[in-house]
Amino acid sequence: MTTTEKRLTGRIAREGIRQMSVPRLPEGVAERFKALGDPAGVVSDAMDELGIPPGVIGCSILRPTMPGSIIVGPALTVRNILQRTNPLEGAKTHANKMAEFEAHNLATPGDVLVIQGVANISNMGGISALTGKRQGEVGAVVMGGVRDIAHSRKVGYPVWSSDITPVTGKWRIETVEINGDVQLADIRVSCGDLVVADDTGVCFIPRQHIMAVLEAAEKKSKAEAARCKAIDEGMPVPDIARASHGEK
Repeated sequence: MTTTEKRLTGRIAREGIRQMSVPRLPEGVAERFKALGDPAGVVSDAMDELGIPPGVIGCSILRPTMPGSIIVGPALTVRNILQRTNPLEGAKTHANKMAEFEAHNLATPGDVLVIQGVANISNMGGISALTGKRQGEVGAVVMGGVRDIAHSRKVGYPVWSSDITPVTGKWRIETVEINGDVQLADIRVSCGDLVVADDTGVCFIPRQHIMAVLEAAEKKSKAEAARCKAIDEGMPVPDIARASHGEK
């Protein structure tokens, strides 16, 4: 990084940034995951069969703001907490302690912003989405509130979030860590873990298992395609019901 690229926005102490960059994926890996079609289901199955603890959150909890979107990329993580100060007093003095813009500042094209946020308060809005888009992020996953949905849709920045609210986080939220571990529901996500999200839900694949999951998911996807072809060609229902059809 150049000196300019390392310059911080000043909203989080340097010691709160655990890594200055997100580990990169091998070339072509994100494209291979996206080629699975609707990848979350087959990725979840592959993780089960490989004995990897479930890293899946369904769309009933994390809802996409842009249905039909699919994103795949390494996690650029942010951890937020609730400020202890009175937000109305903070608004008077413009005491903004949110620092997801610091994460945008460190983003590399292809990253997915992953925020352990605060419920019922916006952890990012339209200007943040626009900035992330400009920096090359493919989208965001937020356990907590977001706002300005029309703006993020307009710029083509999909977000999966647990809440949508107009209430600003500027005077209510403090960012305490970037590119450290975050907790979304019961799932621990580390910087560089792979995020795979579609209309069904969000999968988080630990870095050390990405290639094994990809290879298993590609095999399963190929088997599912063979099964669908057999259904179209009139295969009897009892044969369709055999879960192993197409896997050999």
